[in-house]
Amino acid sequence: MSETEKLQKVLARAGMGSRRQMEHWIRDGRIRVNGRIARLGERVAPRMQITVDGRPLRRRSLSGLPRMLLYHKPVGVVTTRSDPAGRPTVFQHLPRIKKGRWIAVGRLDINTCGLLLFTTDGELANRLMHPSFRLVREYAVRVYGEVTAEMITRLQQGVELEDGRGAFDRIEVLCEAQAANGWYRVSLAEGRRREVRRLWESQGVRVSRLIRLRYGPVRLPPGLRQGQIRKLGPAEIVRLCRAVDLDPAWPKQQACTRRLSEALKNE
Repeated sequence: MSETEKLQKVLARAGMGSRRQMEHWIRDGRIRVNGRIARLGERVAPRMQITVDGRPLRRRSLSGLPRMLLYHKPVGVVTTRSDPAGRPTVFQHLPRIKKGRWIAVGRLDINTCGLLLFTTDGELANRLMHPSFRLVREYAVRVYGEVTAEMITRLQQGVELEDGRGAFDRIEVLCEAQAANGWYRVSLAEGRRREVRRLWESQGVRVSRLIRLRYGPVRLPPGLRQGQIRKLGPAEIVRLCRAVDLDPAWPKQQACTRRLSEALKNE
């Protein structure tokens, strides 16, 4: 019997969107399997014919890795495909692709800048964002207000927020407060909405600037200016796949395989 996979997972891997978005498409009747309207949760085999809005699905070849971009998001840009208020969006700055589409790995609010990842693989995006994999997010934070040792202890031990308990895994002083502003490097292994800001605000201080420096094994390159984009290399993509227990689709070309092996020797 052929190996089967959940339909929404196959659609996500083909670059149609995130797994959650594909579930909505299935509910809306936009997906057909072998000519019939698909059911949410059904499993499909490789030879089954899948159509999206009447068009045949082209499954991503297993001979290549998913594409990934690193974008240095500026302040004032929103992480949505379109904005009713007419504000610029991150997707307006991305290169166009013929097959699939770019999927943002998490979000940064309009007042936060720094590292934002994009991929063409919805399954990879879903895993990178899933809290069970606990990928570390690291930020540089400028805090307005007096920060005491007791406050730092509480933020690392955990405080109650409106959507549950939150805490920083680590807090490092980067620059002592000058004129009521101090810089800190913080890290946490989840990505709830505005969590970094809300954690500091729970202590009666305010975040006046927030920059994401790292997402999992990927760091913001020091020479990448705001608004600039860099393609992730094969070794970086493989590390991300491994971080979320996803078997990467290794390139078949011997030269590429050799470069990957050399890049990963020191892991």
